[in-house]
Amino acid sequence: MTSKVKIGLIGLGGRGMGLLEIIIMKMKDVEVVAVCDLHEDRRERAADIIEFGGNGRPVTTSKYMEILKMESVDAIVLCTSWSSHIQIVIDAMEKGKYVACEVGGSYSVQECWKLVEAYERTGVPCMMLENCCYGRDELMVLNMVKLGVFGEIVHCSGGYHHDLRSEIAYGKENRHYRLNEYIHRNCENYPTHELGPIAKVLDINKGNRMLSLVSVASKAVGMQAYVTNKRGDSELADTRFQQGDIVTTVIKCARGETITLTLDTTLPRFYARGFTVRGTKGLFMEDNHSLFLEEEHAQYETKWKSQWGNVEQYREKYEHPIWQRYMQEGVREGHDGMDWLVFQQFFDSVRNGTQTPIDVYDMASWMCISSLSEDSIALGGHPVAIPDFTNGKWISKQ
Repeated sequence: MTSKVKIGLIGLGGRGMGLLEIIIMKMKDVEVVAVCDLHEDRRERAADIIEFGGNGRPVTTSKYMEILKMESVDAIVLCTSWSSHIQIVIDAMEKGKYVACEVGGSYSVQECWKLVEAYERTGVPCMMLENCCYGRDELMVLNMVKLGVFGEIVHCSGGYHHDLRSEIAYGKENRHYRLNEYIHRNCENYPTHELGPIAKVLDINKGNRMLSLVSVASKAVGMQAYVTNKRGDSELADTRFQQGDIVTTVIKCARGETITLTLDTTLPRFYARGFTVRGTKGLFMEDNHSLFLEEEHAQYETKWKSQWGNVEQYREKYEHPIWQRYMQEGVREGHDGMDWLVFQQFFDSVRNGTQTPIDVYDMASWMCISSLSEDSIALGGHPVAIPDFTNGKWISKQ
């Protein structure tokens, strides 16, 4: 394989086009040779951008299997709707193509097993593009955990706290799949932004695993109120949305830790991921950008407020090596630099023929939370077992 990775880009909606323009076209060692989308205008716009960038006009198609059959394609970048992710990843692995898949949740545990089985049958790596695993704070906290700064970890929490009402309400006009998801499903539909970094902190699939979950959902009134106030004369006026406004999921791990995930996307709020790590020696809280370390902040009540927003004081001592190098090289665009890092890691794996840092077992374990939470909510918050997709290899896997 040459040093330049030749890719096929499948899915050219907002995320796919954003990644093409902000990240992929700016990577000198990557060339887009084919693009695919169901909509012709998206295909042609992407092809125009690539051609204008000086790499020649790519192959355009509405049938992704045509790209998977191209011998010139080294890897696939997949940015389609959630419901098509796993099948396309499986098809790509069957054709011997490394594949990077945008985030999303599963629709059944069975499709997650099919994903794992396809990898074990073909040996072709796939990687979920969970950019939050490469956030500066998330990696610094991971480094601190590995150094023992927080002591023994007991609990982690996080959430997808993002007001998406406008995106959902105008889903038909924007040809965005979230609208139908919120009309028909009620689950933790977007678990991986918060779960990915937590899974790395807790060694999930590498010495630890998730055992079971309980999910509950609030009533679903946020979208209806938004539609009534903003789009009262639209065909959505009489639509009943199933997706609860707040979904809370609690996960139990084999080593005894607990995880709380929160989905909060249909009520007015600011954006946050709520990343929190609690250990026997201290804590990290994203919401006020604070560290509390027992040995340094012993006067709990009198001095705690003075420590709010103190994370920057600890950068020099605990910055993760990935971000140390990144700061020296120059942080790039894309969600505060996270997008560039996750793609860089994927393309390095393709170029070197090595395993991806987020592997198929991570992908299946994180995605399955959506379908399992749907089951738990439907059963009134009943506990649901989480499969061991490694079939016991988590005990010794490093």
